Amino acid sequence: MPLIEIPLGICLGLLAYLAARVIGMGLYTVGQNERAVITSFGRAQRLDNTTTLDDPISDPLPDFDRQRYSYPQLRIIGPGGPYFRMPWQKVHKISVAIETVSIAFDPENHSLNRNGTILEAVTKDQLNIGVTGQMRFYICERNLYAYLFGIKNPFAHVMGYFVSILRERIANFSTQHDPTAIADPSTIGLAPEGLSLQGVSINDLRKNLNELNEQMDQECLSSAARYGMVLDASLITGIDPPHQIDSALAAINTAHNEVSSDISLAQAFADQRIVESRRAVEIQTMKAEAEVQPLRWMAEQLKQLKNSGHDAIPGYLRNVRLDLYSRARHIILDLKK
Repeated sequence: MPLIEIPLGICLGLLAYLAARVIGMGLYTVGQNERAVITSFGRAQRLDNTTTLDDPISDPLPDFDRQRYSYPQLRIIGPGGPYFRMPWQKVHKISVAIETVSIAFDPENHSLNRNGTILEAVTKDQLNIGVTGQMRFYICERNLYAYLFGIKNPFAHVMGYFVSILRERIANFSTQHDPTAIADPSTIGLAPEGLSLQGVSINDLRKNLNELNEQMDQECLSSAARYGMVLDASLITGIDPPHQIDSALAAINTAHNEVSSDISLAQAFADQRIVESRRAVEIQTMKAEAEVQPLRWMAEQLKQLKNSGHDAIPGYLRNVRLDLYSRARHIILDLKK
């Protein structure tokens, strides 16, 4: 069977087309808010034998989780380009920009939590509440292996991790109360049947949202080492009770506000009286000092006169007597018979 001869021009044309296609498809760029990782036959390019355990992002991990979340460090391609990749290589681009999402958002089912608007949780006193707020996060470029290859859906993992911690914090939230402080009416048994507001109540959570947000930030510090995503900040903005106890809770809060107002007025009145009493004491003390000071001055003068000679005091008394005589209109003398 004779061989088919292919013209040299066609061969050169095919080679030129393949070369242009390889070069054209091999060029890529990385955006300003992006980072890239190259894989060769599915294996990412690593940095020696270093792992995330060598990075400070693993410091918040407890000891029993450190080996479980040990990921290799990858070679990261920063913004710029054009870069070139071989045909057997694949480029994985990741946006590292900061994003904000509702804490009630479910990435796997958007209809949950009332279409991602309100997250339900249970307080320590078995009260079902609705929580609203936002969570700010970004992808950690120091642990891209966990985000790209360690977890199938890292965002879903992070949201589940955040929600589980938040619900645990709400269920066990407590504040340090002063034992000498006046009891909060909201903790007295004023609630309807089946609802106890003793101990931790929804009012405690509302008054300490900042403390709850700080606790969440501390608890989520290890998310970068676990899932390759940094929970930059959480902002819980609202905690709402069920509709069944809304009116009861409003009445409790109204009574509490009235009692707090009366206590504040009484305290202000008492403080004012204390200040006035202190001022009165200071004024009387200054008056007494003013009356005593001339006597002290006279005693000092008499002491100096006594030290100057025996005839000084009688002479001083004579001069004082003469001065009094000169200013007196009438003089009454007791003549001895």
